[in-house]
Amino acid sequence: MMKSFTVQFHHEDNTDAMRVQKLSEEDFNRVTEGGTRHLFELDTNIGFFIFFDAEDSEGNESYLVLQYEEENEDPSSCFGFELKDFYQFCALHLNDLEFQDEAEEGEEVEEEGYSPIHHLAHLLYHIVEEGKEIEG
Repeated sequence: MMKSFTVQFHHEDNTDAMRVQKLSEEDFNRVTEGGTRHLFELDTNIGFFIFFDAEDSEGNESYLVLQYEEENEDPSSCFGFELKDFYQFCALHLNDLEFQDEAEEGEEVEEEGYSPIHHLAHLLYHIVEEGKEIEG
């Protein structure tokens, strides 16, 4: 059975507490039985993350993030999220694409500014740290 944990963020993160599931390999195989859809990737200093959604054999949807560390071919963790939280990750990713476009068009964008993708990486850091205590 999947283990759940709650991640509390800093006040300045402007993010509500998030319920996160940590999936074992068996959980992962079960929830992805009906197929997966790769959405986007994020390479950070705490690992490489793949964001995707999946269906089980009965059509129930899951919203998942795989974490790969260093050169490992197998993921070190798989996290499951509620749709509202997963949607926030997708929105940050899309907002960052817009942020990058504006930077390329020469609009005023702070050098080393805190972009949406930095915020997403920061949220992932909290999730990974909280999840370390949980056996997948």
